[in-house]
Amino acid sequence: MVHERTHVHPTQDDPVVTALSEVVGGPMGERARPHRWWTPLRVLLLLTAFTFALGMVQKAPCSVAEGKDQNWVYSHMCYTDLRPLYVPRGLAEAAWPYSDDEQTRARYEVMEYPVGIAYWAWGTAKLTHLLNGSPDIEERYKSPVDDLYADPEVDDEQSIFLLINAFGFAALAIGATWLLSRAHPERPWDAAAFALSPTLLLTGLINWDLIAVALVAGALWSWSRDRPLLTGILIGLGTAAKLYPLFLLGALLVICLRRRRYADFLLATVAAVAAWLVANAPGYLTGPDQWKVFWSFNSERTADLGSVWMLIDQAGDVGFTAHTINLWSWIIFGTWCAVVFVIGMTAGRGVRPEAVVPRLAQLGYLIVVGFLLVNKVYSPQYVLWLLPLAVLARPRWRDQIVWQASEVVYFCTIWWYLGGYLSPAGGGDAGFYWVGIAIRVLGELYLAAVIVRDMYRPDKDPAREDTSLENAVAVRRERPERSLELSGFRKR
Repeated sequence: MVHERTHVHPTQDDPVVTALSEVVGGPMGERARPHRWWTPLRVLLLLTAFTFALGMVQKAPCSVAEGKDQNWVYSHMCYTDLRPLYVPRGLAEAAWPYSDDEQTRARYEVMEYPVGIAYWAWGTAKLTHLLNGSPDIEERYKSPVDDLYADPEVDDEQSIFLLINAFGFAALAIGATWLLSRAHPERPWDAAAFALSPTLLLTGLINWDLIAVALVAGALWSWSRDRPLLTGILIGLGTAAKLYPLFLLGALLVICLRRRRYADFLLATVAAVAAWLVANAPGYLTGPDQWKVFWSFNSERTADLGSVWMLIDQAGDVGFTAHTINLWSWIIFGTWCAVVFVIGMTAGRGVRPEAVVPRLAQLGYLIVVGFLLVNKVYSPQYVLWLLPLAVLARPRWRDQIVWQASEVVYFCTIWWYLGGYLSPAGGGDAGFYWVGIAIRVLGELYLAAVIVRDMYRPDKDPAREDTSLENAVAVRRERPERSLELSGFRKR
């Protein structure tokens, strides 16, 4: 009995996976029976959990090390923002991020993140206190902040806080994998590039970016299910955690114009704005001045780590001001978006306009990568912003490996740079760090170029909805005897 498969198997679809499968018997054959329990989804969720567990191990040295200086943290590349921010942002006292209490504001800096992250950090701090026996906050409030750093109870809470967030992030990553695997029902294995991503392993625990990543994955899934209202809500909530999910509305605009789905775009946009307003309301209403800190913090920032602006500034000794970077970054990004709009409106029209409208992940990647290329800072965890978009936009392991390898190179160089290990013996700027930035930029542009090629040449797009299963069937038919032999089945 032949069991008809309803999804594309990676050993029959991806050349890299096909070649690797020779080690374990070759590509999946036509008569091979799928396992009753180990479905693609369950395998992907397990792989995500395994990857994230390795990420926790990778960060462990910085969590348990005592008496180590900051350079030791950089040399082990296990830095995370979670422990260092626990005391100085008032989380040790579970202070509401948008409190306008004068003493609280005199003791602690305002959270410089959007409300979604601030709420999450505050909620996990409250849970930390509960799990640590509900410490006396009033006593801490009477003590100088400097004394809290030496308090053993607070030190224990920092570890608990990190673990709570780690398990929360793991749940977000697993949820994102679930959503990505269902965004294209015929291609669940495309999410494997997310589940096994080295960038997820290395950067997932640095900051709270996975909140927005999971919401973007949800938006990709909901749009694939033709749910514009839910898509807009998820984009709005994602924007409340990080700014970049907002740019998905630009991708939706192109798709809706191409497909004449004007009402869907309007519905998604209104839902996104409403969700963002509702999410921001508690923070703004309880502390408008504190709520504005995120916006002022970013506008006053100059060329910072990982940005092309920093490379140019250091290499050319330019001395960019914050105003200059703000102005030109938005001009360049606006031009980039205009080019993406033109590409999205013209790609595939010479073939079959209805069948080859660019996909949300493709357009989303192009817009977001443009924003990151001109942004004033590129923290190593920002690669997570691109990850769910990239794995669906170009589900080919060769291209994923090329791009993610460039991000891993950058991940290493930024910590070596901060630790002073790349500084020339004679003094001056670390030129090798510029190389790391350039490699990362080239990797992102490489993937963008391949995606644009797919948009203009839909026959090259492996995730094209009307051909993905047909392509897999064609691969099987090209070498049916070999496929059956490698899978351990013979014709009867």
